[in-house]
Amino acid sequence: MTNPNVVSEESAGTRAAPSRKAPVPLSGPRFHSDPQRLYNDMRREHGPVVSVELPGGVPAWLVIGYREMHQVTSDPELFPRDVALWNQWPEIPEDWPLRPMVGQPMPSVYYTAGAEHRRHIEMVESAMDTVDQYALRRVCEDLADRLIDHFCGKGEAELVADYAEPLPILALAWILGFPDEVGGQLAWTMKALADGGADAQAAHGQFFGHMQQLLASTKARPGDSLVSRMLEHEGSFTDEEYVLDLMAITAAGHLPTSDWIGNSVRLMLTDDRFAASMGGGRHSVGQAMNEVLWEDTPTQILSGRWAARDTRLGDSVIRRGDMLLLGLAAANSDPHVRQHVADSVEPAYTGNCAHFAFSHGEYRCPFPAQQIAEIIARTGLEVLLDRLPDIDLAIPAETLVRRPSAFLRGMTSLPVRFTPVRAVGGTP
Repeated sequence: MTNPNVVSEESAGTRAAPSRKAPVPLSGPRFHSDPQRLYNDMRREHGPVVSVELPGGVPAWLVIGYREMHQVTSDPELFPRDVALWNQWPEIPEDWPLRPMVGQPMPSVYYTAGAEHRRHIEMVESAMDTVDQYALRRVCEDLADRLIDHFCGKGEAELVADYAEPLPILALAWILGFPDEVGGQLAWTMKALADGGADAQAAHGQFFGHMQQLLASTKARPGDSLVSRMLEHEGSFTDEEYVLDLMAITAAGHLPTSDWIGNSVRLMLTDDRFAASMGGGRHSVGQAMNEVLWEDTPTQILSGRWAARDTRLGDSVIRRGDMLLLGLAAANSDPHVRQHVADSVEPAYTGNCAHFAFSHGEYRCPFPAQQIAEIIARTGLEVLLDRLPDIDLAIPAETLVRRPSAFLRGMTSLPVRFTPVRAVGGTP
């Protein structure tokens, strides 16, 4: 039986296609200042699947419809995460800034498909499942206290650089078995990668080197770490595969978790619905975190999927090897699934986890990784509000600046003020 969604090359060439509008540049201030209005404009003018152009004139499709997103993420055979399929490789220069983020053919959990992907994910997911969540929470509480001790006596802080960015990477360093001093170096490399600037290639090389050193030291001195659990897993993996999987784990766990913390703090400091509970009402932390995953998700666009054959998606004809970018934030705001909250003063987020913040399907963020991220973010928020109950923004909310990335949505800075308090150890 013929699949009506699949279009052969011959029929695709003869069937009348919808008129093609100029591709939307996947850059610019609207991605940082008002992305939801931008996605609404895209949806109105282009439909649920948008022809976009990455820096350098590189073409791609951005999926912004909730139903279409579900279709893509639920069909790993038609839309695998196999970058080797990309039909643009001959046109991609070696120094393309987004190359490290988009990826290239490599044997990692993030850029393999089918049985090979399942082999990697089984090793990674089983190792992550051994992380002691109670111990992780205790470590995060200690790390959060140590970070807050550095600025609590000043009465002011810049929460992104002083807290939201270092906390997740220090927690991940504990999980992986890195010394604390490496955490700051890792934070810089991943931030440079996410921003996709001129130093992205150099950052990728440094990132690879850090993971090589970690693997070598763990092989020489195994211990109770995630890397040791990966090495103990049955199956044959090369050093390169281990290193690439460690890079995927660390990159996916750092900035998105950091932005989850920062975006949740911003929401709780700027939305009157949370004002009454800032003095320690911990139920509001969970509400803020879940609302952020719907409305202000840290991973705004995820790359990518590549069409295994010609097909139709929405009203668009997708060619074999075309790259599809997952517009997670746009799909979350699709009016087809948001009508029940559009007219509500209190959005019905409680218990509703049908968002795409962690993607969906075979290539979703592994469940143990989601749990680890939630523990780090929730603990960080709870300790912060317990220690500094009267924390408030130090600048008008409308002057806050977002990271210059269409892919990740977080604050470049979050200046706050509060009543100075003594450090946990009694030091002012």
